[in-house]
Amino acid sequence: MHRSTASPTLPPGRTLGLGLALVSAFAFGGSGTAAKPLIEAGLSPLHVVWLRVTGAAVALLPIAYRHRDAVLRRPGLLLGFGLLAVAGVQACYFAAISRIPVGVALLIEYLGPPLLIGYVKFVQRKPISRGSAIGAGIAVAGLACVVEVWNGLSFDALGVLFALGAACCQVGYFVLADAGRRGDRPVDPLAVSAYGLLVGAVLLTAVARPWQADWSPLGGDVVMNGHTLPAFVPAAWMVLIATVLAYLTGVISVGYLSPPVAGVVANLEAVVATVLAWVLLGEHLGLPQIAGGLLVLAGAFAAQVSTSGAEEKAAEKTSVAPDAAAPVAAVASVPPAEDRAARTARTGSTTAP
Repeated sequence: MHRSTASPTLPPGRTLGLGLALVSAFAFGGSGTAAKPLIEAGLSPLHVVWLRVTGAAVALLPIAYRHRDAVLRRPGLLLGFGLLAVAGVQACYFAAISRIPVGVALLIEYLGPPLLIGYVKFVQRKPISRGSAIGAGIAVAGLACVVEVWNGLSFDALGVLFALGAACCQVGYFVLADAGRRGDRPVDPLAVSAYGLLVGAVLLTAVARPWQADWSPLGGDVVMNGHTLPAFVPAAWMVLIATVLAYLTGVISVGYLSPPVAGVVANLEAVVATVLAWVLLGEHLGLPQIAGGLLVLAGAFAAQVSTSGAEEKAAEKTSVAPDAAAPVAAVASVPPAEDRAARTARTGSTTAP
């Protein structure tokens, strides 16, 4: 599995990747808590998403300018990331929650890690550790408890398809983030995030038509768990932390972790979202949700530990294999017609085959 070329086998690199993935999950998890007061103040969910993505794209314009050569090197990658990892996830998720309960949509969307494992194994034909698969399964079971999927379950076919579309777009997030570091034309992960958000902003502008929205609530106050605060505070948090920081750390982390492991760790976003809603919005957690959060943590940990051990064993085999195979390669390279004198001069033995 691909990891950063700067530290291909060292544990510190993996530790850094895990830390960045955790930061990304925590940052993404705060998006809903920051967005809800804005929606309750009068902004539509679609316009809140547009504000989030466009604000982040503007904040990352200096990075986009610095890495402007990436547009010529990997235009397809940047377009795909913006289409799937930014605009696709947002549009499909909000279309889903307009037809099915939010909890059900969130659970289906976070089937992304198991789908990602299937993609890596059956499409990319790469080995997947048993622990990664088990960890993903445990994490999904935990998510079912976190979102209390048994409450208000609805089988709206179109809504389920939209949620599955969000899950597939989430797979694209990890696959494209990993692909950006590969090949003879690698792209800096900062450029992937910056141009992905720019592409997503353009696509969402065509859909959201922000010029038709009433943006006056941003100039007033919003209420969060009984406390009044300026609307620009949650808006700034949503843009700078839940989007800019979340995308930058998430994309970089995939370079140090395998995409399946990064995907499982990303499940923590749902736990963070639920806890923040409890603390900041007064939406209390029940015992099943607490238990589910622990399961998500256990699943992420199991996937990380299992994959780490498998990669270390693979690295050990790689370091031993060349020396062990050298005599065989040397013998195999001798042409059948080579005379005995030449073989004697090369091997020092007249009995060499």
